[in-house]
Amino acid sequence: MRHQGPRKSTPKVTAGKVRKKNSWTLSPDYFDAPVPRMVIIDRRRPRPGYKQFLSTSDIYQFLELLPDWNELAVGLNAIVLAAGSKWYFGYHQPGVVQIFAWPSDLWIELGGEYYERDKDILDLMGVERERIGGGVYLCKFDEWSVKAFQLTRVLLHELGHHHDRMTSRRQARCGRGEPYAEEYAVRYGAEIWDAYVRTFKL
Repeated sequence: MRHQGPRKSTPKVTAGKVRKKNSWTLSPDYFDAPVPRMVIIDRRRPRPGYKQFLSTSDIYQFLELLPDWNELAVGLNAIVLAAGSKWYFGYHQPGVVQIFAWPSDLWIELGGEYYERDKDILDLMGVERERIGGGVYLCKFDEWSVKAFQLTRVLLHELGHHHDRMTSRRQARCGRGEPYAEEYAVRYGAEIWDAYVRTFKL
């Protein structure tokens, strides 16, 4: 997976703060990024029916809210705003975290364990829901709540997988799996929520 256009501005960590840097040379392969604390932010064109509600500046601002970003950035080569997926909100591979573009009509259906897992954060974000049968709910997102969900829920979950891998002995795999990433996202999201709301005002 190679970057096909100019490298986006990338955040650098100095004294625990993300610093922006512009570079218009082609990006290296995500998995071979030579500088461990230079994180490529790659915003891809969404596929039909999807929209990128997040910008690269949203990612920069969000990373600045993370109190242990200086540690978390180690081994993370890229955050990719990917084209869109019918099945996933985000995805983690060693060194690369992806957040998929959101359906352009905003509203989504959630059911079963996914709804039960996320209903508390949906309450916090003020997302209205309508039960449409079979334990499935129509979740009526707006642009603010999409962005909040993608950053404080999806990105933190995928960063949880990254943290799992980097804190393992060999740093080769995410041995603690989904439960660890889930707990990481919920705990970290609660910790920074007030700061998030102040930064990303309605």
